[in-house]
Amino acid sequence: MEKNELIQIRKKLKKTQKELAAILGISLRTIRSYEQGNRPVPAHVERQLFFILSKLSIRHSSAKMCWDIKKCLDEQRKSCPAWEFRCGTLCWFINGTICECAHKENWQDKMSVCRKCEVLQSILDDSILINDEDA
Repeated sequence: MEKNELIQIRKKLKKTQKELAAILGISLRTIRSYEQGNRPVPAHVERQLFFILSKLSIRHSSAKMCWDIKKCLDEQRKSCPAWEFRCGTLCWFINGTICECAHKENWQDKMSVCRKCEVLQSILDDSILINDEDA
């Protein structure tokens, strides 16, 4: 996650740096450091922010499950943690899913695929647009 995206998400959430730091369980100084670009935003912070945004999404409750969108076969579903835990709208949140992300070794690689995926995009489109102008 780039610093500008973090700033945009914070503004979408209508939170100050101090408020966002409290929500994420990190210091104000850390948030400032992320937003100034002095430190990279770690995977766990990105994950928390996207999770919060997904819960704010109007579409979250009516979103299609990833296995339906991706048309996964039964044998794929049975070996996928998103199916096992019945969290088909949060597949991007879980490592080891059986889609294009199956062999990604770290969060950054997985998210490079998930950011382009219609599952994550369908949830986040109405809560944040990565290039939204009103942020």
